[in-house]
Amino acid sequence: MPDHTFKVEEISRERQRSLRSKLCQLLKVISMADVSGIARNSLEPFVVDSNEALEFKLVRTEADFEDDDLIFKPDMSHQVFGESEQIFGYSGLRIKLYYSACRLTTYLMHTYAEKVNPEKYDGVKADDVIKPIAERLPPGYHTNASDFLVALKKDATFKPYGQMLRQFTIDMEDGEEKTFEVYVCDISEPGFVEYHERMQPFILWYIDAASYIDADEKWCFLVTYEKFTVNGNPQYAFVGYSTVYEYYAFPDKIRPRISQMLVLPPFQRMGLGAEMLESIYMHYKSNNKVLDITVEDPADNFARLRDFVDSKHCLKLAVFQPSQLTKGFSDEMVKEAQEKLKLNKRQVRRVYEILRLHVTDRSDEEAYRNYRLDIKNRLNVQYKKEDRDMAKLKKVLRPEEYAATMTITSKEQRIESLERQYVDLEEHYLHVLERLAASNLS
Repeated sequence: MPDHTFKVEEISRERQRSLRSKLCQLLKVISMADVSGIARNSLEPFVVDSNEALEFKLVRTEADFEDDDLIFKPDMSHQVFGESEQIFGYSGLRIKLYYSACRLTTYLMHTYAEKVNPEKYDGVKADDVIKPIAERLPPGYHTNASDFLVALKKDATFKPYGQMLRQFTIDMEDGEEKTFEVYVCDISEPGFVEYHERMQPFILWYIDAASYIDADEKWCFLVTYEKFTVNGNPQYAFVGYSTVYEYYAFPDKIRPRISQMLVLPPFQRMGLGAEMLESIYMHYKSNNKVLDITVEDPADNFARLRDFVDSKHCLKLAVFQPSQLTKGFSDEMVKEAQEKLKLNKRQVRRVYEILRLHVTDRSDEEAYRNYRLDIKNRLNVQYKKEDRDMAKLKKVLRPEEYAATMTITSKEQRIESLERQYVDLEEHYLHVLERLAASNLS
């Protein structure tokens, strides 16, 4: 079994340890600050937001190293610096975690204006800001700028690992056209394991509850690069990547499960997330051994992305045309979407609900009511299962035992819950339909 991306229990223990450590440090600070208002006020400038202190950069040229316009920030840092996302002991702290854009050669250094003096505050020491990051990086990172800039020159000869799956272009708002390439790779590719070790620390800053994976032969990696030229020679800047685990599906199939997908901030809001998902489908949909494609614990943003891409594809299938959608969900929809698009039954149902909402006239009271009932009947399945489970218990338990296990939801609670779930779903579906309309594909 793989070491999955999202290990809730392990992350919870890590957070607990971090919280205890941070609490001990804060208690030291508080105990000293309680001595006087002057002491408390003098310590406040030494508490730093770790998200603000951290600076990432993808460096293509020596000039980029000093260009602060290229800096981007983490979305989170609690997986490294604890739940409070604070660092104690510095003012004017800057933590520089820079990468060469192609090879991902790493540079780690920090500067600060002032550091807390333990002698002044009864032994209270500043946090170690480098160690928590360094222990999550593979060996070989640089702490000297000159060494990093010498290593940067090797980016000119970097070639992506694996086989190119596709190339596409994106028109930018300023009229520039950018070219991207997606490469498919596994751990058998010489040198890729080490490259993956340099890629995956990014997930700590951008995927909540993320953990490193122990790559084995069942992992498939799809890495996206921006292709650009320097003096007429092509170079490949790292953009982001996806990981897919190929599970066995009885009797002779595989069921790929999308585990991670990351697009770095400098490349976000370009539509690259959809392109990366398209790349996964492109890689697997012609493979007769693939039963269907699933997703591991999708975040809300990814769920919207997936619904958009899948709805766009299903719009081209005959079974999802308006005349068929108004007849209700069917086995034919499941069969065709699975065979042609590798969608699983649960996702096909979601797409059906999205596209049926698209063809439903919400100003038509009866049509809209029929749509809502269709969705709520599906949502109500959980309560019907609850009823069946309780009926089975009633047959085998004594009355007093049965009464002690009663957890059945009241009719009023069910109605309220169903309405709340429906409203949330419709809002989500409408967002997907807005994106479909914007793409001129609806």
